[in-house]
Amino acid sequence: MLRRTGLPIALVAYGFASVGNMIFLSLFAKESMSSSTQTIVLGGGCFWCTEAVFVKVRGVNDVESGYSNGQASRPSYEEVCTGRTGSNEVVKLNYEEADISLREILEIFFVIHDPTTLNRQGNDSGTQYRSGIYTTTPEQKQVADDMLRQISQDKLFGRPIVTEVLPLENYFPAEDYHQDFFEKNPYQGYCMAVAAPKVEKFRKTFASRVRPG
Repeated sequence: MLRRTGLPIALVAYGFASVGNMIFLSLFAKESMSSSTQTIVLGGGCFWCTEAVFVKVRGVNDVESGYSNGQASRPSYEEVCTGRTGSNEVVKLNYEEADISLREILEIFFVIHDPTTLNRQGNDSGTQYRSGIYTTTPEQKQVADDMLRQISQDKLFGRPIVTEVLPLENYFPAEDYHQDFFEKNPYQGYCMAVAAPKVEKFRKTFASRVRPG
């Protein structure tokens, strides 16, 4: 929905039982089972393209296009396009830590978009197309900061990285017609010219990460 350089985050479940009464904490067990599901939000240009890639990533369970990190709490597409809301076009990913690490997700992210162009991806320009990682936990921010630091030190892109790393704020889902746009409109001009090459690049670079089917 690169090479694999990070280790998946190990989740440890603790079970407790009282001596003599064997109290099983079923509620805790349920919480432990669901705790491996994490949410990260990424801005990498037009959300049609970013969504088209991540719906095909094994380990990513749900992808939703939306807007985030602007002043407006419930912006519309038309409002975001004016550039006055400060909102970014993003995709919200729910993923299983047992199946894919955040580092692996970010490796894909940095391959399918250009993190060196400020407020621009290709011919799309405006603050709504800025490169951004919007975190929901302190641990995610640490992973993102460490990866950006490594990329910058290794000078992998030859130019300074402009990707912002911020806590997620003011997320709002995009309109229904934006959801699964590439899947529904594979022969639309923009999809063929911009989204399809990103999907193909992902398939070739991360063959082991492609979702079956």
